[in-house]
Order: sequence, then C-alpha cells, then structure tokens
Amino acid sequence: MPINRSLARATLALAALASGCTPAAQPSESIPAPAQAPAPAAQTASGALPPRYAARPTTAQITAQDMMSRLYTIADDSMMGRQAGHRGNYMATEYIAAEFRRMGLEPAGENGTFFQTIPLTVTRLAPGASLSVDGAALQLGQDYVPLPHMESRFAYVPQMQVQNAPVIFGGTLGGAMISDAQAAGKIVVVLPPVVNGQTNYRVWLAPQPRLPSAAAVVVASLDISSQGLRNLPFAQQSGLLDISQIPTRGPAGLLVTAAVAQRMLGAAPATLQPGAAGRARVSGGFNYAPRPVDAPARNVIAVLRGSDPAVNRQYVGISAHNDHEGISDRAFDHDSTVAYNTVMRPQGANDPVGTPTPAQWARIRALRDSLGADGTRMDSIYNGADDDGSGTVALLEIAEELASRGERPRRSILFISHTAEEAGLLGSQHFSENPTVPRDSIVTVLNMDMVGHGRASEVAGGGPYSIQMIGSRRLSTELGDLIDALNGRRTPPMQPDYAWDTAGHPANRYCRSDHFMYARFGIPITYFSLGYHPHYHMVTDEPQYIDYDHSARVASFLRDIATEVANRPARLVVNGPRQDPNAPCQQ
Repeated sequence: MPINRSLARATLALAALASGCTPAAQPSESIPAPAQAPAPAAQTASGALPPRYAARPTTAQITAQDMMSRLYTIADDSMMGRQAGHRGNYMATEYIAAEFRRMGLEPAGENGTFFQTIPLTVTRLAPGASLSVDGAALQLGQDYVPLPHMESRFAYVPQMQVQNAPVIFGGTLGGAMISDAQAAGKIVVVLPPVVNGQTNYRVWLAPQPRLPSAAAVVVASLDISSQGLRNLPFAQQSGLLDISQIPTRGPAGLLVTAAVAQRMLGAAPATLQPGAAGRARVSGGFNYAPRPVDAPARNVIAVLRGSDPAVNRQYVGISAHNDHEGISDRAFDHDSTVAYNTVMRPQGANDPVGTPTPAQWARIRALRDSLGADGTRMDSIYNGADDDGSGTVALLEIAEELASRGERPRRSILFISHTAEEAGLLGSQHFSENPTVPRDSIVTVLNMDMVGHGRASEVAGGGPYSIQMIGSRRLSTELGDLIDALNGRRTPPMQPDYAWDTAGHPANRYCRSDHFMYARFGIPITYFSLGYHPHYHMVTDEPQYIDYDHSARVASFLRDIATEVANRPARLVVNGPRQDPNAPCQQ
C-alpha cells in the first residue's frame, strides 16, 4: 500500500546502539530455488520464525505451510525489495507466471503470455539540489526533501529555482489558507492537516492549496512522526505512466522540519495567522528528470476458465500487488528498528509518535538486546513480506486450490497480480484502462493488500479471525450481503472491521490500493486487509514475522467468496453511485 515514503528519524539513531556494524551486502539476483527437503519451522526465542527457511513443494490445498514456503521465496533478499521497474520485481513476476503456468491456468496477458507490461516512467531527483535560508545552507534529507509529482495527488511542479524569495505563512492544509494573490512569487509555509485533533503526517490526504502563483509550497511535516527520513528516497524517485502527467506550471513542493519552518518565518508557524510575513529569504532549487527503468514493470494475469459456456466469459477478479519499495540507500540495525517500532508504533503507521521517554528508551534497549543475541544484522532491503507479499502468495494459493478441483465454478476466475502499486496504483490503472478481457465482463474484483499480520498485539482490533473490509457495499449491496451471509455460515466466522470504510475516514484507505482503479469504472469491489502494524513500510517487513495461519484463513475466505459469486445465477447488481472514472477518489 502506498505511503508517505519516510523512515523513522529516531530509528536511524538507533543504529548507533550497535557497535562495529558493517553495511549490508548487496543481494544476488538469483531466484531462490525451492528445496526438496523441508527445514523445520522452529521458532526463535522471540517467537518469530527463523530469518531463512528452505521451502517445500506446495500442495493443492490452502495451507499455512504452503504460504510460508511461497513467502520465504518471494520476499527473500534476492528479490531486492521487488520495486517496480527494477530487476527484483521482474524476478518476482517471473516466479508468479511460472506458478500460473504450472497450475495449468490460461495466460491472460499480452500476446498469449501471462504478462502485461506497463509504460512506467521513473523520474529521479537530479544532482545539485540546494536550499538555503538567509544564506545558510540546509541539508538535503536532514532539513528538507523536495516533493515530486506525488502519485498524481499533488499539483506541485517537480522543479524549483528561487533567489532571495520572500516567505509567507499560508495556514493549515485543509483549513484556512491565504489567497493566490497573497502567495504570488513567495515561499508559502503551511502546516500539515489536523485530523481528529492530531497532526497528520500524511499531508497528501488534505485538500491541496490552489496557489498556482506561489514559488513553492513548504509543508512543515518532516519530523512530526517516527517516519522522518524515508521521505528522502521517496523524494529521489517517483513513477508515472505518462510523462505528460507531470505539471509544468505552479508551485514546487517541499517538506521541511519544524525548525526550518520557524527559521523561514521567524516564529513557530502555529503561533501565526495566515498571511503573516516571514523574516527570511530563501534561495535554491531542484529538478527531476526521467531515467530508464532497469527492467520491465509487468502485471501478471491468468484465467481459470469457468465450466458454464453461458457465463464463462464473465470474470470474478482476485488481485494483489507484486511490488514493494526496493533497497534503501543506507543500512539499518534490523533489531533496533524492530525494538523501536514495537515500543513506539505498536499498532503501526497510525500511532502518534513523539520523542521516547526515558522509560521507553529503556524498553527499546532491553528489547533490542533480547533480539540481537546472535549479533547485529544491518538491513537495507524493504522485503515487503506483508506488503504485499502476503496478498501475492494468498492469490497463488487460491489459484492452486481452485485449479486442482475436479469441478470448476460456472464463471471464470481472473487472477491479477499488479505491479507498481507502491508507485501510485499504476499497474491497476493501466490494466483497468487497457484490460486484456472486456472490462464490462468483470463481475467483481476482490483485492488483498497486507494479509499477513493481524495479531491483537500488532493491530487495533486484531485477533485470530480479524479482517478489515472496505468497499463491499459501495457499488453493490448484493456483494456485501453475500459476503456477510457466507461469513455467517463459517465456523468460526471471520470478524470483519468496517470502520476503515467510513466516508471521509482520514486514512483514505478506499483510495489507496488497487481495487479503486476498478471501482471508478463501476465494478463492485471489496478490499481485504489485516491492517497496519509496526513493520509497515519498514526494512523489518520480513517473512519470519508473518502469521501464516491467519493468512491462510483469509485466503480460504476469499476463495469461498469468489466461488460463490462465480456460481450465482445472475451477475451482481450494481446499485451504488458511480463516479467519473477520471475524477479524484473520495473516501
């Protein structure tokens, strides 16, 4: 799932807790081969599974053991974080296609293959970025990071060049703001949005200022959460399907620390009224330029053909995304990162975070010492075991079980493994706009994103049968009713959490995974997840922390839903409001 790409400033400092550390080695490019003999799934003293596991051949049934074998493959370090447009993601899609082929599924990509290549353009921050306040230089990544055209949600121009520009306080995003006339030619400092009384670092969720005449819009948000400096690798690179989408006129965008914002304005922003003049002058500039991708970014698509010729050209879609965040430009102490986030972010990205208290530092150090008994492990790979390796292996498990059955469902099952979700839902955008089956033949899309964690200790409302569901009644109340009725027949039933589906929810999750790209065309969807957790978008998102029994329950639930929809006498009725496919998403 896409995030405001940032990594804990405090977590970076934790690397200093370990001494004698060396940078992580570059991973190889080979796909790990499944071992013929299984290794025992012994747990470590901390309760986690071992960091390495020799996979065994999978069976026809959905099992926790099979999911473990698959996930230790697809989230292995050799996959290099599976970033779209890079070698690791290419390797992952090769693995997925090979599995579809082995299962006997029909290729449903381009030119008789399982693949659909998307026209990914990657832009990168050009060398020479600089920013100064009254002549004093600021440090890129420490004091500020530029904002590129962030997943088409910002209107900011990915370039800036200013000399002694005046500063003005613009207000709070989503609240009272200055006019464009007041902003003309100035550096406009704004505060991040306040949601439910708390400052929200997800600045892209707020209505963006319409200040086309400003020189730049500067958001004082770089250090308000535990996720500070991972803005830098995000800011250095971004993806697009069409280079013409990049705005060429309007303000540039930057994130800065609270201290920098105060230097620009001469006072803490929260003490000022919108329109207050700053006391400093700002100079500097940055620019983004397209660069070639290392490997094709590919969706992987397969079909299990239905048994009824009257309806087997209709499709029940099941989807997950195969990409993640790649490799960091620096290495972190893995166990320190686990310890910090366990204490400070016990339920993941939604926790407000401040400076640890002495008692919290003591807990962090004690946990770090207990985890690192075997020595320090430096880590630079965002493995994405949960996000969304878990959804990917659940997709494969569902496909293998359905393909192994003697009796197939009436309608066909369309398995879609999207690429470039983390770059802004680009794989699902491309497929929904250029489908390899008729778009109006897709009955529903059941999307999985992060179905690997759900323990009560990790996720608010978690538990062995928890599941978060979004969108099941937005376009088709029949779909929502079908899911709830089916769940009522399960023993024991899943325990759905619909809170994230609330209209206007500040997390905006309805708009942040691949299902939305289908919903915008009026295709009924449901988004299934087990929720945010301390490893979310961290280098610690690795297979040894996954709850495989829970993931297998989710996969079985999805299998049953897909089968029931596929065997219905009639298609699902679409009775919810439909939007303009090109209009912005509304939570």
